[in-house]
Amino acid sequence: MRVLIKLFFSIALLAMGSALVLQFLPGGQDMLDRAERKVRMGIHKAFYRWDKPLPSTPELKQLKSRLAAKDMKLGTPIFMRIFKKEARLEIWIKGKNRFKHFASYPICYFSGLLGPKQKQGDRQSPEGFYTVSKGQLNPNSRWHRSFNLGYPNLFDRSHKRTGDYLMVHGGCSSTGCYAMTNEVIDEIWTIVTQALNKGQKRFSVHVYPFRLSERNLRRYADNKWLSFWKDLQKGYDLFEETKVPPLVTVCKRRYQTRAARAGSSGNAVLRKRCVREAAL
Repeated sequence: MRVLIKLFFSIALLAMGSALVLQFLPGGQDMLDRAERKVRMGIHKAFYRWDKPLPSTPELKQLKSRLAAKDMKLGTPIFMRIFKKEARLEIWIKGKNRFKHFASYPICYFSGLLGPKQKQGDRQSPEGFYTVSKGQLNPNSRWHRSFNLGYPNLFDRSHKRTGDYLMVHGGCSSTGCYAMTNEVIDEIWTIVTQALNKGQKRFSVHVYPFRLSERNLRRYADNKWLSFWKDLQKGYDLFEETKVPPLVTVCKRRYQTRAARAGSSGNAVLRKRCVREAAL
């Protein structure tokens, strides 16, 4: 087992070391992303098959002590972010006026590449701004437990995008969902259900291709999704600045975001509405 782990990490280093070469080739960044994803997902699937926690998985059996160490408790409003390239799912828990980071979990598997889902059967995991309420939870999923992201949302439908049952679930297999392993989805499920049962009407899930810094976006200057990602970046930046989930609307088939008031729980529904730039 140790030999195989070393082999996987050697392949990972080789893929990352090729970045300088690939970036100067036509489509080099896409080639690099494919290679990195293949290696990362391969490592995760290997750990899953060996029934071992994925690298950087929190100590799941110590949920209560981990919460206490950060002065947090179950039942408090939550906010979630997913980053494809990094294969990470984050949970943030509300403090007095701002949300605080609680945990990051490795995504065992997602399908497709960077960019939004467009149609049924494209095996692409979605990107965008979604909300989840009680009615989207499935405790008896074929993948142990799951919650529906709500794709296609109002924005997706405005672009005539199709598909359904795009989930965050257990296991380590996907044709458009985000698979977290059974053990991890159990912890996420506990946090999610407690928040919804204690009064949070819905929680927001922001799904990004990667961390939307200016530096990262410059690497994708020629990517066809750059304009879409820049719209997502505005919501990303607002949360980074305020640590409160931003208000999101759809205006002329584009996402529009503005800062929410301090102390907001992130319960807002995605609506079709244009807000003047001066008011943002």
